[in-house]
Amino acid sequence: MVAVDRGRYTCVTADDPTTDDVATVTAMRARELGRRSVVVGDRVALVGDTSGAPGTLARIVRIADRSSVLRRTADDDETTPEGRLERVVVANADQLVIVSALADPPPRTGFIDRCLVAAYDADIEPLLCLTKADLASPDGVLDYYAELDLPSVLVGPTTDLGELRRLLSGRISVLVGHSGVGKSTLVNRLVPAAARAVGAVSAIGRGRHTSTSAVALRLPPVPGTRDHPGWIIDTPGVRSFGLAHVSASSLLHGFPDLVEGTVDCPPNCEHTPDETDCALDAWVVAGNADPRRLASYRRLLASRAGEIE
Repeated sequence: MVAVDRGRYTCVTADDPTTDDVATVTAMRARELGRRSVVVGDRVALVGDTSGAPGTLARIVRIADRSSVLRRTADDDETTPEGRLERVVVANADQLVIVSALADPPPRTGFIDRCLVAAYDADIEPLLCLTKADLASPDGVLDYYAELDLPSVLVGPTTDLGELRRLLSGRISVLVGHSGVGKSTLVNRLVPAAARAVGAVSAIGRGRHTSTSAVALRLPPVPGTRDHPGWIIDTPGVRSFGLAHVSASSLLHGFPDLVEGTVDCPPNCEHTPDETDCALDAWVVAGNADPRRLASYRRLLASRAGEIE
């Protein structure tokens, strides 16, 4: 299932990797599904008119088990209804492409850290895509993640996208990023037929939300090969990535450079600054991790507890 629009679902029923063509069917959700939601990336069973002819409408009667589910919550505060509102972003993705600009707007490692936590929680491999590489050096961001085995790729206006296409090939990749980081521009370069709307960045460094809904786009096939080119799922630009759905213990999985440092922590250590016996401070002082990473982890713990915004 590749797109949702006002209760109508666009489903791919045939996908030949050697051609640009895919067979699509418009469908609606059957009543027997109850309140179960259908999201982009779901694999579904269809009945009715599945010819895909104009004006026809099939029905989605079953949703297959999902291999992965990428979620986010509206806020991190579990004490409020909004903070408990969990949204499924996409289903069945196997790679999360975190798109961050190096300038205009500047990179926000806190947001990237949140995306990494969500990726590891969903068992989806992360890929860091740094755009606007012509405007600033990536050294600061890459240094911050130097202790992680985090693949990354740099993209500028004239950058050859061969390396990125290789990393996307044969995979279902979901793109997530702030508005204004150049995500829609990147999607249009990868899939010229997509014609995704592109917006400008405002004077205060915030981009306009040019994508209004998630949509799956098949990458163009590689001429002369039968390899599947893969799919990318473009999502609306977001300003935050709430993690209230992630347990406090699972937050640590987004900081693999800190995990070993918790071995010497006392039982039930919460790893907060108030835990005088927490071993993470000594781990950082010993040079085993960047102190900024520990600070970011503790900010996420406090944010999830509703102590800070």
